[in-house]
Amino acid sequence: MTDDLLRVATARSDELSDIEDRGELRSRYYNLLQELRVILPGVQVLMAFLFTAPFAARFEQLEGIELASYFVALSCSVLASVTFIMPTAFHRAAGPTVRSARLVWSVRMTVAGLVFLAGALVATTYCVTHFVFGGRWAVGVTVVLALAILNLWLLLPTAVRRAQNGGDRGDRGTGDDDRLETTRS
Repeated sequence: MTDDLLRVATARSDELSDIEDRGELRSRYYNLLQELRVILPGVQVLMAFLFTAPFAARFEQLEGIELASYFVALSCSVLASVTFIMPTAFHRAAGPTVRSARLVWSVRMTVAGLVFLAGALVATTYCVTHFVFGGRWAVGVTVVLALAILNLWLLLPTAVRRAQNGGDRGDRGTGDDDRLETTRS
């Protein structure tokens, strides 16, 4: 019994059976949905700001690189929202019997959503700081933000995971980390 529980707790989602490991898959999926409930409101606020910005009086003063960065920010925020909402839509469309596929695709879309969110944050920061403070400030502030996102969202979690696993990459042969711990809150 203990060996079976260990196998289930450490298995990748695509290695679990939709029938035998139903509880574990459900638990991982609900944990992912809780994470998305934290992320999604921030993305929606950013997207709302970007949708209303063109109606502001000074928006017409944006030019060239500012307009391009605004377009990138708007596009990335919409794509982040779409990918973060995908797990709910997938659950409704695919039904409850494809648990492992639903979890794998939901994790992949969440990672894609984080990439789009990072792009939206960086592009929005560049657009606003370029408009208000000029090009040099915009580049400096945006580089600092991009490095912070890279370090806090990717490098730190990767270093912690490797330290916890003793430097072993585990069974991540496909490059997708679709394991969500049931103890995570």
